[in-house]
This record gives sequence, C-alpha cells and structure tokens, in this order.
Amino acid sequence: MAQPRVVTIHYTLTNDEGEQLDSSRGEGREPLTYLEGAQNIIGGLESALNEKAAGDALKVDIEPADGYGEVNEELVQPVPLSAFEGVETIEPGMQFQAQTPGGPQVVRVVEVGEETVTIDANHPLAGQTLHFDVEVVETREASEEEAEHGHVH
Repeated sequence: MAQPRVVTIHYTLTNDEGEQLDSSRGEGREPLTYLEGAQNIIGGLESALNEKAAGDALKVDIEPADGYGEVNEELVQPVPLSAFEGVETIEPGMQFQAQTPGGPQVVRVVEVGEETVTIDANHPLAGQTLHFDVEVVETREASEEEAEHGHVH
C-alpha cells in the first residue's frame, strides 16, 4: 500500500446563498493540514483533492451525502428541562456536549419550552450543499508514525 500523503490546503467554504461559513484564509488563520485516507476531512472534499499537487486550485461542490449527510429528523427530539440542571439560561442556538451510548455528541438547542428543550444532534451543516474554493499549499509523504496514528503530527 502506498504511503499516505499529508496535504495542506487553504479553503473558503460557502453555502448555496454564497455566505461564507468558514475559511482558513485571512489574518491570524492557518491553512488546514490533514492525512489522506484517515477521515480527517469530509469524504467529498478529500476525494476531490486526491492526486492534486502544491499550487493546484479548484472549486468543489459537495452534496450532503458526501459532506455531513442529510438531516435525520430522529436526531431532533425533546428532552426534559431537568437535563440542563445547573444551566441558568438556555436559548435556541446554544450548543452542549451530551453523553450518548455512542460517546460524546454535540447537540444544538432548537426550541425551549416550559418543561422541555428540543435539541438537534444533526451536524449544523447537515442537509447543505457545501461549496469549497481550495488551494493546495503543500503535499508530502506521511511519516510512518503519522500513518500509524491516523493524524498529522
């Protein structure tokens, strides 16, 4: 098996409305470095960057299935207000880390009622087509330790 590469990119992410959701460009920002094949970034973007070299620039549209998935309505559910014991103010948009059978999960507050809080465990970008403007800054062969550990050192 070929040694995976470590890839460093600059990117700007926008949604269908053209709003910037995230970017590695700008003052104080660092490019993103990831290990190919280790699921460090979403699959659709990684596939588009396979075989790309330093200096390559591309625009990539990632459908939900290759990004953060479709919205799963089963992940939107009411929980008792008592689950937020010790939290003074709970407002829509707030995020909390919940302990689930599958491990820690980030949930977003959607609605606050008298006795229940509706939470959404979908990724905030689930169901959205993602538009990436990417520039490959650098590529190099991963060290054996990086390949073994599944992330960049």
